[in-house]
Amino acid sequence: MKARLLLLLVVLGQLLYAQNTVTLEYYLPQNITYDPDIPKPSEIIGHEVGQWHVTHDKLLFYMNTLAAASDRITIENRGATFEDRPLLLLTVTHPENHQNLESIRKDHLKLSEGNGTVLDTSNMPIVVYQGFSIHGNESSGANAAIAYAYYLAAAQGPEIEALLNNMVILLDPCMNPDGHQRFAHWANIHKSQNLNPDKNEREYHEVWPGGRTNHYWFDMNRDWLPVQLPESRVRIASFYKWMPNILTDHHEMGTNSTYFFQPGEPSRVHPLTPKINQELTAEIGTYHAKALDKIGSLYYSEENFDDYYYGKGSTFPDVNGGIGILFEQGSSRGHIQESENGILTFPFTIRNQFTTALSTIEAAKNIRVKILDYQKKYFQDIRREAVRSRTKGYVFGDSKDPVRTWHLAEILNRHKIKFHELASDVRINGKAFKTGSAFVVPLSQKNPRLIRAMFEKRTTFKDSLFYDVSAWTFPLAFNLDHAELSALVSAGEEVQEFTPIPGSITGKSNYAYLFEWHSYYTPKALNRIVQKGLRAKVAKSPFTLEGKQYDYGTIMIPVQHQKLDPDALYAFLAEIADNSRIAIDAVATGLTKGIDLGSNDFDPIGKQNVALLVGDGVRSYDAGEIWHLFDTRYQMKITKIDTRYFENVDLSRYTDLILPSGGGASILDKEDAEKIKDWVKQGGTLIGYRNVANWLKKHEMLSLKMKEDSLEAKNIRFDQKRDYLGAQVTGGAIFEAKLDRSHPVGYGYKNDRISLFRNTNIYLEPEENSYDNPIQYTNKPLQSGYISEENLALLKNSVPFKAKRMGKGRVILFTDNTNFRAFWYGTNKLLMNAIFFGPLM
Repeated sequence: MKARLLLLLVVLGQLLYAQNTVTLEYYLPQNITYDPDIPKPSEIIGHEVGQWHVTHDKLLFYMNTLAAASDRITIENRGATFEDRPLLLLTVTHPENHQNLESIRKDHLKLSEGNGTVLDTSNMPIVVYQGFSIHGNESSGANAAIAYAYYLAAAQGPEIEALLNNMVILLDPCMNPDGHQRFAHWANIHKSQNLNPDKNEREYHEVWPGGRTNHYWFDMNRDWLPVQLPESRVRIASFYKWMPNILTDHHEMGTNSTYFFQPGEPSRVHPLTPKINQELTAEIGTYHAKALDKIGSLYYSEENFDDYYYGKGSTFPDVNGGIGILFEQGSSRGHIQESENGILTFPFTIRNQFTTALSTIEAAKNIRVKILDYQKKYFQDIRREAVRSRTKGYVFGDSKDPVRTWHLAEILNRHKIKFHELASDVRINGKAFKTGSAFVVPLSQKNPRLIRAMFEKRTTFKDSLFYDVSAWTFPLAFNLDHAELSALVSAGEEVQEFTPIPGSITGKSNYAYLFEWHSYYTPKALNRIVQKGLRAKVAKSPFTLEGKQYDYGTIMIPVQHQKLDPDALYAFLAEIADNSRIAIDAVATGLTKGIDLGSNDFDPIGKQNVALLVGDGVRSYDAGEIWHLFDTRYQMKITKIDTRYFENVDLSRYTDLILPSGGGASILDKEDAEKIKDWVKQGGTLIGYRNVANWLKKHEMLSLKMKEDSLEAKNIRFDQKRDYLGAQVTGGAIFEAKLDRSHPVGYGYKNDRISLFRNTNIYLEPEENSYDNPIQYTNKPLQSGYISEENLALLKNSVPFKAKRMGKGRVILFTDNTNFRAFWYGTNKLLMNAIFFGPLM
């Protein structure tokens, strides 16, 4: 009874404390003085740090005010999010350093370049990049950044002066403004005057899609390597501008967790990361432990989280001569919440983040020279490594699609990787590479390890558990021909001015225009043509006309009987060619070798009006990838229909309905399924992804034979259960499949092999008739990444695609994600083929 009473008193005490607003002093070190001329956060944003979830506009206003008041801080707006919110970066250092900042930056960059060997690091400032809340609903980081920025501006005394004299801090206070704003609004509109820690309180349960992601629902902490999003692109530019020695990434995790800091799991470090990197991470970790011990906060390290995928903020620096550090704070997901560790208040989570921000710069100050010397030695070592390597570089390209080739080169360009034009047409390992549509990447340059990380294929691993994907080989993601080079004889001039591929039209025709379907932006062009009300047809067979061979899927636009006269049609198509970067041929005759242009083997293409299921139960990442693809790449309208009101929607106005992965399809009940069936029978095309396969099978829209494993756990202890089950997860790997290019789903591909990204364990038996299996995994499908032996056996010769006629319409299924994280350019066209050519399947 006494114990219960004591517990009740503790809880009441914590609740009473939580109801009383904490002041700035709760976070700040109290053994120093602060400049009274520096405005405190409450004086600008109107509330104490942690009293409310600061909105991005208030954070922006405070940071600008702080920079104006302090000679230690400069601020820059590096760009804008999709919702036009500024992407700020604060540069914090001693005022004397600000007078000489460009010189400091250039000297620092020499550490990573050939002339860095003679540099004396004893008096060189260390560069620390500190980023907060890349996941918008992990908001303790961004809120801590406000208190932290105040401390850096206002703290007085010889200690802070000495620290800033030897350090340049790049402070990224809110890495995901759009998601942060979304979550702050949610948390604040549900805050009660009497804070309620009940975990069932609505405040702690965001509505779909939540604030974690950016505008298009991407997890931006997976985009450091692909750099497909505007937030990532400015961040990467800042990274290469400075090449920071330490980069910290402040996150949150489950409410019942405490606080994590790296190093993570020792067995889950990428092999390209040097051992000393982890040793330095551990040494820095001792400073975090000491700081958290001082305030009585529980913590852990070397568990759960890994250092494998280089597309994460805490791992990306590791392949760039820096040290990435992940922080994970147990989340209050609002203002106060009960947890296994007691009542968790929002200010408490902020204080932990603030504390480790301080311990980071303390560690950087104390082991500054060691870390600077590590960076210098890292780049010396990898340059020697490149010289010794048998592989001297890589070549990649697609003779039919220079635009897809260009987009991979665009990623290299953003990472400051040098590449060359192809000197002349060449054939390597049976693959033809042509000038103008291929590039050569030499390893003998600043960071050959980063290049290896992008191009290598790895299928053996020390561990079988992965926090994220196990493969991201870029040439496979782009489905480009590629090869390792043992010599650079095929390399031409280095590309100095990297400009977009231009479109072209050969002239004006009074008969017809043709363009092959291979180029990446052909769906964009075709959509504009049919939306304009022009007639277009697709060729179901190859043919040769005026000396040129045209492949399956070639688009033909006749000149006669169009709503535009010949001159206007030419002008319109010329603009489309330029805008979509495609080559359009004007032809003067319909007589060909093969199918003539008037053949019935040309099928008409109608206007597409596409709907996308979103909302509760739908995986927001997958839905966002599709929305982003349509909206930003192909400029195609797509209607997002929420599961909440799907039953009231008239589907007859849509030609296509896409069901992304997730539990959303299971939310659609039997009546919804019958409604969809009726719509399909009237001519609609239903496209499902990944685990929607189970829903389609349940409601008898597809007859699927699924391959099931017969795995039984034998001699596995209870404490081994988690690792045993985890080893059966296919978290993200790349596999080879055969492709029937004559099938409409294969239009636009020049090879009969295709690389697919897979992160599911859905394995479908092939159909009896081979022509019903246009995509089928090979007998040796693994190209890069991890899959268990048991799952690999199931995957062999299985099929990732199904298409079935139902009445006048079609039901189509992809078991794999064709749009993964916006950088899987190589399979985007599979979805576009289902959209435009679904009725032919």
